[in-house]
Amino acid sequence: MSNRLKWKEEDLSEEQLMKIGRLATKQRRDKYNRSCKEDRTADGITFDSKKEMNYYLRLKLDPDVYYVLRQVPFELPGKTKYYCDFLVFYQDGHYEFIDVKGMKTDMYKLKKRQVQDLYPVEIKEV
Repeated sequence: MSNRLKWKEEDLSEEQLMKIGRLATKQRRDKYNRSCKEDRTADGITFDSKKEMNYYLRLKLDPDVYYVLRQVPFELPGKTKYYCDFLVFYQDGHYEFIDVKGMKTDMYKLKKRQVQDLYPVEIKEV
């Protein structure tokens, strides 16, 4: 007879099952090292990263923010588009283009430079 314990799912509490589920979901990452969809979803919106989601939630709580647009497109040469994460309008009338970045890829740097050369905008990185 083996001394090894054999657990069944019904032997675990709901909290233990949730922890096991969370551990399983945290291990699933895509090629950009993003966490699973459930961990980066808020208000029914699936964000590209947790960092972007957390920034969105902070914007929602900021009393100076009047309105927020997400994934603002810019047309670039060669039928290419650049999507800025947020266009934030403030109560005092000014606005900001904001890109939430964890890692700046070469493609991002190139597209950002093109956008700023072609359009009269300044993209703020957070």
